[in-house]
Amino acid sequence: MSETQAQSPTREQLWGLLQEAAEVEHNLMCCYLYALFSLKQGVDEDVTAEELAAITRWRGAILDVAIDEMAHLAIVTNILSSLGAPPHFLRPNFPIAPGYHPAGVVVRLTPFNMETLDHFIFLERPEGSDLIDGAGFDAGSYVRPTITGRLMPAARDYATVGEFYAAISALLTAAVEERGEAAIFIGDPAHQIGPAVLSMANLTEVRCLKTALAAIEAIVVQGEGSDADRADSHFYRFKAVREEYSALLAKRPDFRPGRPAAHNPVMRRPPIPDGRVWVDAEPAASTLDLGNALYNHSLRCLSLAWSGVDVDRQRALVDVAIGLMGLVSPVASRLTQLPANAEQADCHAGMSFATLRSGAALSTGPSAFQALVERLEEIGARATTLASSDPALSTVAPTVERFAATLRGLIVADGAAPVATAEAPQPKPGGAAPVPIAQADGSEVIEGATLDLHFSATRCIHARHCVLGQPGVFQANVEGPWIHPDAASTEGLVTVAHMCPSGAIQYRRKDGGEDEPAPKVNLVQLRENGPLGLRADMVLDGERVGYRATLCRCGASKNKPFCDGSHNAIAFQATGEPETRPSQPLAERGGMLVIEPERDGPLVVSGNLEICAGTGRTVDRVTRARLCRCGGSATKPFCDGTHRRIGFSSAT
Repeated sequence: MSETQAQSPTREQLWGLLQEAAEVEHNLMCCYLYALFSLKQGVDEDVTAEELAAITRWRGAILDVAIDEMAHLAIVTNILSSLGAPPHFLRPNFPIAPGYHPAGVVVRLTPFNMETLDHFIFLERPEGSDLIDGAGFDAGSYVRPTITGRLMPAARDYATVGEFYAAISALLTAAVEERGEAAIFIGDPAHQIGPAVLSMANLTEVRCLKTALAAIEAIVVQGEGSDADRADSHFYRFKAVREEYSALLAKRPDFRPGRPAAHNPVMRRPPIPDGRVWVDAEPAASTLDLGNALYNHSLRCLSLAWSGVDVDRQRALVDVAIGLMGLVSPVASRLTQLPANAEQADCHAGMSFATLRSGAALSTGPSAFQALVERLEEIGARATTLASSDPALSTVAPTVERFAATLRGLIVADGAAPVATAEAPQPKPGGAAPVPIAQADGSEVIEGATLDLHFSATRCIHARHCVLGQPGVFQANVEGPWIHPDAASTEGLVTVAHMCPSGAIQYRRKDGGEDEPAPKVNLVQLRENGPLGLRADMVLDGERVGYRATLCRCGASKNKPFCDGSHNAIAFQATGEPETRPSQPLAERGGMLVIEPERDGPLVVSGNLEICAGTGRTVDRVTRARLCRCGGSATKPFCDGTHRRIGFSSAT
């Protein structure tokens, strides 16, 4: 008699299993990112140009897998929510003691090398595989006995993660067969996040047994326990990296692609030092502190996003959470270049992913966002201090302030006063907005004391960063002049302008400060079912148009080549996550980008350009490309000639 037949499955059991699944996905993501952060980044680190090109490819492959793990964590969170459970982003600190997971699921933070790569392949192995774990990762042969008939949920033993998910599916199916879907799926749909908020592979909202089982199957097929022959599986990707790594080692046996980062770095002196490295040397200790603060605040934002806030707040919280994880990358990479402590001269530091004691979501409402902003200000202040002596961290503080500006807008939208800081003066009540000055190109100039704002209504795509980030400046839904440039600090205005993806908001400073600099990396981001978002020093159809623009790719805009939102009206479908194409790092990543809209055809771009998915993953690197704007290409974002067959007109 099987366990599911012998005992009625309980909600508590399902919660317990899915919470462990969330921790497994979360832990694996951290392990993969740690190895990625340790990879070398220049030929000055004892690698050849050929080896560096391979390392760059491996970095992309590992990042793709780590992003998949983030998606798997989001999927598991939706399943938990559908069963009435809160989000579960808490996980134990590394290294995780034997017994917490089965013997075959060892999770430690180790730098990239052959042993670590073998371990990753072992973790992602399909069911029935006879692979052995990487050297040094053997946790013994203990078994976690399954105990039935108890009120408290018991741990299960499983050989592979795929087997674990099969057990979850079986228990969930048994619960529905016994009690019915309505009794099992009791969660509030508002406590889930779907593709309209977060564009990640296979992320769907869970409403019933069918959608729950499909979500679990998507995790297994894409990652752990998947078919070994699937070219997009994690197992296959890691094996491909290993084959190339082995070939380069055969050419040069002393090839070392990873920096000498610590195994299991920790922030505090460990009571049991075995297998851990205490990071106490400066500046590594302070840099590690910053990295962990960014990571934990990202988790806090995610927890609130899954706690029933409205869709606008969900989007903002998810964007900030992903942005904070993006900031972890330069901090964590920098750590792998810094000595960990005085006693181990050859050992560098690394990101420890230390967690706070509580992963519970804040209560929804103004106080939650005020607390989030307060913490961002603390993180930004510390980042500013560290950047004064380490230029590698110079981008952290300005970006954190941008996130704080976004969340400040949500406080105002809740009816509470915005968080007062020296950098964000309050709007002057009752003051009239300056009268805009019309320009020959149809834009307007709104003069302020220290900065003039330039606004182009024809380029605006209503991304709402302005009215949410600086609601005192950009006062929506009013008659007449609506922009008050003196209702915020100069830096606050600059920050919100840089957040405008379309370039509808630009500025000219009058206080001696620098105007907007040209991006150091030219990129085009593919917006899910939407336009092309470009950041570069652009010459469009022979004219300089600034450093930000959103260009139509649905073919329906009445303001070509710019987007006018028509993709929403026609329900345009185009993925923001196309497959990665093989490409080599560009020798130069910035510089002028020339965009020539071909008559009744594609956008022809010339210059250094990285084509990025909506999640930031690099899809391709080009110096010349033809980008589809008719909406019909089968190889989006690239043109395949469909515009000629469908009679696309760039004039309408």
